[in-house]
Amino acid sequence: MGTAADSRPGNGTALGISARRRSDFDVTNTVRISSPSAVMRAVGRLLVSTWPGIDTAPVERAFRDFDDLFAGRTPHYFGVDTLYHDRQHTLDVTLAMARLLAGYERQEEPLWLLGPERAVAGVIMALFHDVGYLRRTDETQIGNGAELTSTHVSRGASFLEQYFQRLKMQQWADVAREIVHFTGYERPFAQIRIDDPRDRRLGHLLGTADMIAQLSDRCYLEKCRDRLYPEFVLGGMALGKGIEGYPTVRYASGLDLLRQTPVFVNMTRSKRLDGEFGGAYRYLEILFDGRNPYMEAIDRTMQYLERVLRSESWRMLRRSPPLYVAQSHLLDTVRLHMLGYFKKA
Repeated sequence: MGTAADSRPGNGTALGISARRRSDFDVTNTVRISSPSAVMRAVGRLLVSTWPGIDTAPVERAFRDFDDLFAGRTPHYFGVDTLYHDRQHTLDVTLAMARLLAGYERQEEPLWLLGPERAVAGVIMALFHDVGYLRRTDETQIGNGAELTSTHVSRGASFLEQYFQRLKMQQWADVAREIVHFTGYERPFAQIRIDDPRDRRLGHLLGTADMIAQLSDRCYLEKCRDRLYPEFVLGGMALGKGIEGYPTVRYASGLDLLRQTPVFVNMTRSKRLDGEFGGAYRYLEILFDGRNPYMEAIDRTMQYLERVLRSESWRMLRRSPPLYVAQSHLLDTVRLHMLGYFKKA
């Protein structure tokens, strides 16, 4: 899966060319995050260089299973059909998780080291952290995976519990079922039941990877406007309940979602990244000569959004990100689902 050579995920030159960054490449513009094989190779190099002799066979199988599952080639599943939480998002998170694991292990005290087995488990959790969005073929009453937004983490927890058993890694089944909740909002962090403090740190790395990968996406703003908003509509997040149960509008449109994005990002940084997760993103800096390409990209994006919001010049959001889902013509299908949702509301 990789060799000890090329142990570093990027270089200074790659970090300095954000203007040329390709929309389906990672934050360093060196790994194509729309390609499971490319991400698997990058993850493998990080694992082998950090833990020489590590058994990467479970990770290799997990990548194959992920590819089949999200592409709709796995029996009893339709494949991914969510616009924002698509295959590229998951692969981006998985690469960020591997980098965090490597950076953590290279600078923590011996008592707190995670070890190769826990690292393998963490990568697999990242690969399937959003699997709860995938519809089963017997869920014919559900038109799109976004309708599962409010329960997708719990669904993913059940999947991971069973998946680790199939991998003959039963010792991680119960742990994974809990740790994946660090990526969602279904359960308060204090209610996540973790016995080993190293596993809680693993959860912090996973939650960090999920947030910094999506916030540093080259097309984050366009994806919020055009893809996350439809997911919020279908998932029941765009409307709330006001007095006497009457619906209230949380997000009136994709542009309205963007107007509220600075508050969301600030809260995410203070309560999650720097709060519960303890600034775990800083573990990346040992891999990048003291720099943090993810946080730098997030800062640039938020500065750009401020310019857009001040000027109300929406034409500044002109990127057209690729979409990696299991169905063709999905955008048209989702629009029809949205119209049906608004009629019911």
